[in-house]
Amino acid sequence: MNGDDVERELSDRRRERARRLFRFKRIPLRILLPNLITLLALCSGVTSIRLAIEGRFELAVGAVIIAIVLDAMDGRIARLLKGQSRFGAELDSLADFVNFGVAPAVMVYTWSLHALHNLGWVAALMLAICCALRLARFNVALDDPDKPAWAVNFFVGIPAPAGAGLAMAPLYLGFLGIIPDGPEASPFILPYVVAVGVGMVSKLPTYSGKGFGRVERDMVLPILAGIVATIVLLIAFTWEVLSLMAAVYIALLPMGVRSYRRYKAADAAAAAEKVAAEAEAQEAKG
Repeated sequence: MNGDDVERELSDRRRERARRLFRFKRIPLRILLPNLITLLALCSGVTSIRLAIEGRFELAVGAVIIAIVLDAMDGRIARLLKGQSRFGAELDSLADFVNFGVAPAVMVYTWSLHALHNLGWVAALMLAICCALRLARFNVALDDPDKPAWAVNFFVGIPAPAGAGLAMAPLYLGFLGIIPDGPEASPFILPYVVAVGVGMVSKLPTYSGKGFGRVERDMVLPILAGIVATIVLLIAFTWEVLSLMAAVYIALLPMGVRSYRRYKAADAAAAAEKVAAEAEAQEAKG
């Protein structure tokens, strides 16, 4: 092989290496769709910040509610299509921080807490920071191999979407005229917002709803009718329904704690019985 042949072969190898380097790998549509929904949720959350700054608070709340609905859809669609990916998980977490941490904090501050100046801003910052910490803890907990099977029914702390909905509850009541305008109610709203933030980073067990993946055939029609009725009522009586949802969620918190403790006590009893059985077996062998 002469020098020209060697040079030609090396050139061909370099071109092939360059083609492999710049060749884009095809990605299935089932992976792109959940990420697209996440990006739409992020657009809605960022838009809510703009609307809050412009003083259009009703539309700002609506944009966050849309982000909550889209957030509930993207994960389920990803699991349904088997389109989960590490990229999608990271994107979802970042979008959740903006949608359910930054957006509600900015909204509550511009609507009410700005009347308390720096103190109000600290409370808004705390809400956003607690949301970030809660999401980080949730991501770490996904890799816990020692988690019992029943733990899928519970979240540790108030989840970020629910925390956003609760943080905006004073706005619902303000729109209904139940409480005074935002600045006037700021001394009462501040401790409430702080409590929501603490609830997100606490170890309070809350229902996750993941245990309701399947329903009885006889319950399909009543459930569908209930969902449709809820949507219709939400459109017709938006702030009343959202206020009721927030009140019901708060009322369910003690029930979640009791249910979690029952599961934990049952696990402890089962572990004690196993230890006792092993001890009896060893005595019998001895």
